[in-house]
Amino acid sequence: MICVQRTEIAIVGAGPAGLSAAASAASAGAAVTLLDRQEQCGGQLIKQTHAFFGSEKQYASVRGIDIARLLTEQVRALPNVEILNEATVLGYYQDDGVLAFEKDDRFQKIKPERLIIATGASERTLAFPNNDLPGIYGAGAVQTLMNVYGVVPGRRVLMVGAGNIGLIVSYQLLQAGVEVAAIIEAAPKIGGYLVHAAKVRRMGVPILTSWTIKMAHGQDAVEGATIWQLDEKWQPVPGTERELEVDVICIAVGLSPLAELLWQAGCAMKYVPELGGHVPVRSELMETTVPGIYVAGDVAGVEEASSAMVEGRLAGLAAAQSLGYGLTDAAGLIEEAQRQLESLRCGPVGEKIRRGLAQVGR
Repeated sequence: MICVQRTEIAIVGAGPAGLSAAASAASAGAAVTLLDRQEQCGGQLIKQTHAFFGSEKQYASVRGIDIARLLTEQVRALPNVEILNEATVLGYYQDDGVLAFEKDDRFQKIKPERLIIATGASERTLAFPNNDLPGIYGAGAVQTLMNVYGVVPGRRVLMVGAGNIGLIVSYQLLQAGVEVAAIIEAAPKIGGYLVHAAKVRRMGVPILTSWTIKMAHGQDAVEGATIWQLDEKWQPVPGTERELEVDVICIAVGLSPLAELLWQAGCAMKYVPELGGHVPVRSELMETTVPGIYVAGDVAGVEEASSAMVEGRLAGLAAAQSLGYGLTDAAGLIEEAQRQLESLRCGPVGEKIRRGLAQVGR
């Protein structure tokens, strides 16, 4: 017989959103269990060596790897938080509100009074001939190899995607002594911040907009790639092909929310391209249409880590408050978090996010 553990708030995912949610909920007085499948907390932050933008409250000018350490130390210092690393959540049982997870080669269950889903997002890939050759990586995999394990993926890279991730990883490759043959982007303009684009351009890397990959070449591994231009209707233009000699093709074409647990829980979901795919309908306090289940971070809509941290704080405060906990200034803290999110999403850069969020509020 499998014993069912109990906790007041369970949080799935110990990335920037999950860690922030744990800190805010536990600081309000709630007992928190934080589950993550990795051996260390921090999520994507542990591979991000670049300094963050934003404000001081979102760790501006601090590197992602250092933010992961600071958030983890903050959570570990709280006596009412239990952290379960290398705990893979397998499913959510809607009938009795139980989470099933595997840890230490054992099938285990936990029943929370409130649940915060902060599972993040997964990398998208592209379909093209020979896209299964060794030497084709997602950008996150390249970051893990270089920044976590100290291994360069190859000697010459084609980067597919000129969003922030593609631009940042290209710069990190250059810093590691790897040549970047080109960055190609299917859209007619660069999707990432121009400051990141300027850094790689200054180092001699061409950024080709309205270009995509046609096919990879090689026998046992990548030996080259064919790229070609796209017209205004996003259709390939025959005769524009170029051959590149590369041994790595890095795919950085966006993320999709990891929303399986939300589907299992019966949360109302909506496909919103601006937010990365299927995301949950939720309130201003990050509560889904299933009472007691909250979301934060990329699973709620793909944004920057700064927004994920603020959403985590907001979800943690709201979940704790719903259990009767609350700091004397809880209402003020919630309002402040909401103001910070508005600030992070303002201006032309946040227009797409604002458009997406308008479709999932309740």
